[in-house]
Amino acid sequence: MKLTWWKWLTIALLLYTVVMGMLSEVPRLAILNETIRNLYFHVPMWFGMILILLVSVVYSIKYLRNPLSRNDIIAYESAKVGILFGVLGIVTGMEWARFTWGEFWSNDPKQNASAIGLLIYFAYLILRGSFQDHQQRARISAVYNIFAFAALIPLLFILPRMTDSLHPGNGGNPGFNSYDLDSRLRAVFYPAVLGWTLLGVWMVHLRTRLEVLKQRFYENA
Repeated sequence: MKLTWWKWLTIALLLYTVVMGMLSEVPRLAILNETIRNLYFHVPMWFGMILILLVSVVYSIKYLRNPLSRNDIIAYESAKVGILFGVLGIVTGMEWARFTWGEFWSNDPKQNASAIGLLIYFAYLILRGSFQDHQQRARISAVYNIFAFAALIPLLFILPRMTDSLHPGNGGNPGFNSYDLDSRLRAVFYPAVLGWTLLGVWMVHLRTRLEVLKQRFYENA
């Protein structure tokens, strides 16, 4: 398999993120201390999740306008990769919470909203598995996918800001960017966001190619 320039860039960015994320100097902040390094993993994974799920929604809309099988495949594979990034984001967030908030899960509004958002997308996977007819499955899944993303955005970015929350940037707490995201953190954080997002795109690309090949094989069998 030939690696194009953006795939080499993905590898380079992720290697840079891991090495610098573990070894670079970070600011000594109260409570956070060395756990600030999770900023290079937890937050970029959520950025990647949102962008990849957005791609999924776009292709769901494209399928409803032009019901090509490829549009449905891209929407489905993007949703699965987005869900994977969401699970990784939850896990890394729980590990961060254990050190900064004292426990893995404290029923923080941001945590609860994130879990609800993932459950909505798990239901999307279950919904797809409940239909035998391909066109019916693709059409209903596309409609559900659009509503799932529309529900996810307020769950993650609006509702937690309307109540008390321990999470930075919510419930009156300032976000990192407003008080302590210095140049050292930015030098790793921004490449990390791009690297993790490109990894998700790469995964979607590979899975889409595989599913297209499988579909062609079954059609010609």
